[in-house]
Amino acid sequence: MPVEPSPEMRPVFASTVLKTHPDDYVVVSIDRAEEMETRETFKNLQPWSSVTYDHEEVSVVLRESEWGRLKDGFRSYRVEGPYTLITFDIVLDLSLVGFLSVVSSVLADEGVSVYALSTYLRDHILVKKVDTGRAVSALERLIERCKRY
Repeated sequence: MPVEPSPEMRPVFASTVLKTHPDDYVVVSIDRAEEMETRETFKNLQPWSSVTYDHEEVSVVLRESEWGRLKDGFRSYRVEGPYTLITFDIVLDLSLVGFLSVVSSVLADEGVSVYALSTYLRDHILVKKVDTGRAVSALERLIERCKRY
């Protein structure tokens, strides 16, 4: 049984609009040794994209078509996809507790894995392209349940 939103969170979900981006996305892991190449190559990525540097890798989320044009500039990488990007189109307060927990639980109940990304204002998830329909339906049902309260 999925986690249900708290009474305080129901209005947030009730006001949420799902935006499903039309392009296919990939998640790429590039060795940190190629950091300079990644900084140069990805500096002009168009929205929606994400580049994260941690101590072992550079993780990039971008359109599959962009990766197809750029991948030859790297010696070693891992790539997964295609994914669909879903944006929760509502400005979320950074003090809100449990938003992605509810989303993850609802989708886990449907057997859908989630790759979550957050920006300052919004949360986004990637789901495997083959799972898009089930994910969107489950999230729309969640939003509709919250509107009834």
